[in-house]
Amino acid sequence: MTCFHALSAEETIKSLETSAKNGLTESEIRIRQSQYGSNTLIEKDAVKWPLVLIRQFTSFLILILLVAAALSFFIGDKLDTLAIFAIVILNGLLGFAQEWKAETALKSLKKMLNPRCRVIRDSRMQEIDAVALVPGDIVILESGDSVPADIRLLDEVNLRADEAALTGESVSVAKDIHAISEDSPISGRTCMVWMGTHIVNGRGQGVVVATGMETEFGRIAKLTGDIQETQTRLQRQLAVLAKQLTIVIVGVTAVVMFAGWLGGRPALQMFMAGISLAVSAVPEGLPAVVTITLALGVRIMARQKALLRHLQTAETLGATSVICTDKTGTLTKNEMTIQKLWLASGEIDVGGVGYEPKGGFSKDSQSIDALSNPDLKALLETGRVCNHARITRADNGWATIGSPTEAAFIAAAEKAGLEESGHSAVCEFSFNSTRKRMSVVENCEGYMMVHVKGAPETLLMRSNKILIDGKEQDLNNDMRHTIEQAYKAFAQGGLRTLACARKTLPAQVTPDEETVETDLTFLGVVGIIDPPRSEVKEAIEKTRHAGIRVIMITGDSPDTALAVGRQIGLKVEKAVSGSELEKMDDEEILRLSDQNIIFARTVPEDKFRIVKLLQSRNQLVAMTGDGVNDAPALKQADIGIAMGVRGTDVAKGAADMVLTDDNFASIVDAIQEGRRQYANIRKFVSYLVSSNFGETLAVFINIFTGAPLILLPIQILWVNLVTDSVTALSLGIEKAEKNIMDEPPRSIDQPILDKMSFMMLALFGSYIGFATLGLYHLCLDESYMLANTVAFTGMVAMANIRVLNFRSFDKPMHVIGWFSNPWLLAAVSSMLGLQLLAVYTPFLQQVLGTVALGWSEWAMIIAFILPMVLFTELYKNLKFIR
Repeated sequence: MTCFHALSAEETIKSLETSAKNGLTESEIRIRQSQYGSNTLIEKDAVKWPLVLIRQFTSFLILILLVAAALSFFIGDKLDTLAIFAIVILNGLLGFAQEWKAETALKSLKKMLNPRCRVIRDSRMQEIDAVALVPGDIVILESGDSVPADIRLLDEVNLRADEAALTGESVSVAKDIHAISEDSPISGRTCMVWMGTHIVNGRGQGVVVATGMETEFGRIAKLTGDIQETQTRLQRQLAVLAKQLTIVIVGVTAVVMFAGWLGGRPALQMFMAGISLAVSAVPEGLPAVVTITLALGVRIMARQKALLRHLQTAETLGATSVICTDKTGTLTKNEMTIQKLWLASGEIDVGGVGYEPKGGFSKDSQSIDALSNPDLKALLETGRVCNHARITRADNGWATIGSPTEAAFIAAAEKAGLEESGHSAVCEFSFNSTRKRMSVVENCEGYMMVHVKGAPETLLMRSNKILIDGKEQDLNNDMRHTIEQAYKAFAQGGLRTLACARKTLPAQVTPDEETVETDLTFLGVVGIIDPPRSEVKEAIEKTRHAGIRVIMITGDSPDTALAVGRQIGLKVEKAVSGSELEKMDDEEILRLSDQNIIFARTVPEDKFRIVKLLQSRNQLVAMTGDGVNDAPALKQADIGIAMGVRGTDVAKGAADMVLTDDNFASIVDAIQEGRRQYANIRKFVSYLVSSNFGETLAVFINIFTGAPLILLPIQILWVNLVTDSVTALSLGIEKAEKNIMDEPPRSIDQPILDKMSFMMLALFGSYIGFATLGLYHLCLDESYMLANTVAFTGMVAMANIRVLNFRSFDKPMHVIGWFSNPWLLAAVSSMLGLQLLAVYTPFLQQVLGTVALGWSEWAMIIAFILPMVLFTELYKNLKFIR
């Protein structure tokens, strides 16, 4: 591949067989279009709605339900079959509605590119669709243009490009036409402009060297598209749970059928009994409860300014152990701000953040009037005149037109109340990477004023005087040393530095570069920063308490990255650059990642590599970002988080979650919500499975002993779908426990049901099973239908009252609050009321096979419920006190 940045402009033109003056001919264009294709990105096939719908029915739990429905149909229970199918369909439609809504909310990747551009073809300037560009086309660029392809510059005047979306560099890059070394990083290839970036100042002309997927933009898009999506941890854990339940169900059913056959019972009878037992063991309501709980969580997240593409995203975010975050636009505002000024008369602090012209000036913590300070006023005047930017009020704040750095000077001048001079510009000598300065000559009344802005070392070398208290004085060596110390101190503090100088010329002098830019009067040094977001420091402190590491991975300079990292509360010791990373093997990088470190001057491959290496250590990695350069790492990460306002469409398309307010602190809210969701999923899974264990145990023993059916199939379905599921759903909206963000992230291999959970299942399930059998046999001598109704009602009542024990695994009710989840109390009351209707209304008595109960039967049921609730609360109280 040709390195066009290492070729001169003439060599590039010759290599591409084109003409800088005349461009390509129509015949050459047709040949090249057939050779290179259109200037578009090959996108991964868009997700089709039928596929989104179908994948809602592919989980193992859903397959279990479908098998249960088939078995119910086989044994003739058509009502059971219809009910189970209804649950499966409802579950699928809920999941589909949420995921398709999120998919359609994301914008197309194509919208990032400017569809039109100006070119020279057949010796004349034309405006064409950007998709029609081919290598060798001559493109004309001006301030405000989006770059339509990768272009080697042939000519430029004060051209600057904003490349933050591609490189992460927060400052616009000055461009030139000079060739540089082949191994220069993308951010250093100043003779190139890149597809998807923006021209913020000046004008230029260049030749297209790459289009479509061959551009740097396309290379990143390809890297992003090559990454395969994997299942979330919750999906994998639910699949494991489903397989475990399947093994248990099949095992128990086989044992019952085999034991009955050995006991001499008819094979068909035992087969039907086994199917009945299998249906009772399946938690039919579990998939629907999981889906509805996650969907409710998605709605909560949307209110908290986070758009989730998949239902399981928030829960996975709750398990995050490392957040790899971009800096520009994520931790910072991506708004350049003048923060400090060095003048010979003293250092000045500048208040305010971003481009809003609000803030004051202070010296030694004392507020000062900028216009009354002659040195400060002179510096601000030069910064304003030597400028092509504007700031405007937009709907969502203040925005810049032109270079962000120059906009910072305009904002500072507005803060001071400095008006435009009103003088006309005679000429301008533009900035480039060789000169490292720009000058504007103004025609004043009877004289000309030269305003110069540039690198401090460059202006210092060209100055022989300095302004002190409004008077020009000779610039001696001691003062030069003081100035050098000042701008070095600014740089070490993470500030970008520029200097301003001026010079008075007689009105009759004809300005030229050497005349106007020598023997200058040095005015001062300006310290500029992309300020951190105000809420970030607190958010990072919260992640530290939650045991989550935050690692900054940025395309910006090491000094700036370190300074911003320390300002926002990251405990960082050093920064490692992308060029250093390139020389390291994987083990060295992993050792580095264990330290308090920042990665700076990184390229997309570095971010992608770091994320993969962290994942190799069983870390669950969230990656935040807003630029094109973040997209591959966003896609590779377990959770990719894009910024919705400033983020590029590429980043949004690669992410799992989009923050609609670009607020890093929203991530902390998302983590808390994710932890709450997972904790509640564990609670209601434990609750539902323990209920099914109790049912299965009661039915198993009942069948094994040869007694009449303790529960009818329709009654089992009633318990599983109507009562248990609604109550379990109210568990899903339980509030987060107070210490949820003070605990470390859960282990990557922690199952939904751990050993302690299985012990609780066995304990509660056994109690429910044996209590139900006890109630059944106490009434069996009197009447089978009465015994069946008592057992059925006892199981429903125990399941609903027992939900109180599952609100917390270790805190008693008086700690979490009896009324802190009113939905749960309403659900329990409603389900008990529904059971009363099942017992006392003729229609439901006929459907469910129940009879009315008297006071004595209710007393027995209550007597069996109380020990379960009271002993559990007693245990939690004793544990809590200790």
